Amino acid sequence: MKLKALIILALAAVFLSFESAAVEPGASKAGRFNLEKDLLLAQFDCKTDVDDLHSVAALVTLLSDSQFSSIRYHAVAGTYGIQNGLYVPPNDLFRLAFGDNWSDAHDDFDAAVEHVKGLIATTLENQGDVWIADAGQSDFTAALVRALATDFLEETIAQRIHVVQHSNWNEEVTSPEDLSFVREKADYHKIPDGNAVGNGTPGFRSPDYTGWSDKVKDASLHEVWQLAIDLANQYNGKEGRYLNEAISAGGLDFSDLSEVCWILGIADIKDTAGFFERYGE
Repeated sequence: MKLKALIILALAAVFLSFESAAVEPGASKAGRFNLEKDLLLAQFDCKTDVDDLHSVAALVTLLSDSQFSSIRYHAVAGTYGIQNGLYVPPNDLFRLAFGDNWSDAHDDFDAAVEHVKGLIATTLENQGDVWIADAGQSDFTAALVRALATDFLEETIAQRIHVVQHSNWNEEVTSPEDLSFVREKADYHKIPDGNAVGNGTPGFRSPDYTGWSDKVKDASLHEVWQLAIDLANQYNGKEGRYLNEAISAGGLDFSDLSEVCWILGIADIKDTAGFFERYGE
């Protein structure tokens, strides 16, 4: 009888340990993201590839879906590193897509860092995590982490500031000291490249895809997509900027969205057509 009682007590302890580790009552998650507490930072370098413009339109489309419409997010333009080439002016698109919910690191880097730092601090103080989709380089992220270090413990930053990068090239043209710093101080994740299909993340670079207009029924989203495409065509390969061949062929490239998909646990979309099938209408 004593052995049976001990077994029952042991099983009860195991059950309680699982129960205590469960997500707190009322919490709602999308993949790794806590919809009630976390902050999504979508950071776009906009230099010198125009794919960021398509990625902005895709992000707004995704966040318009009822599953993700409650996400607290902020966008940042001009988070570039040490690459050569001209900037792709995105301000008209950012204003149309995000309203006032974005910062301009190209125009005023220090002011953008200070503003975003405040958003992050509020999130951390409310026990949320911060997920940074680095659709570009990590120089701006490094500045954020350095600014946060004056007010938060290293352990807090290491555990609750999550940085997601999908591109080898973005890493190569981040200032080496900044990339090393972010890797060391934050929770850094290098995921498979969003330019390719079948590698574990969705592949959103599609030179042959032209069916977005028929899929996007919402008038405001359609306007965002049209402006993104028009601006991309205006600046693609111009004045020494990078020539995005998928876009010059008439297709789409929003490969940077693979990072947000990874954060939100969207792993089953194969490609651009799959994205619009699910979120376009």
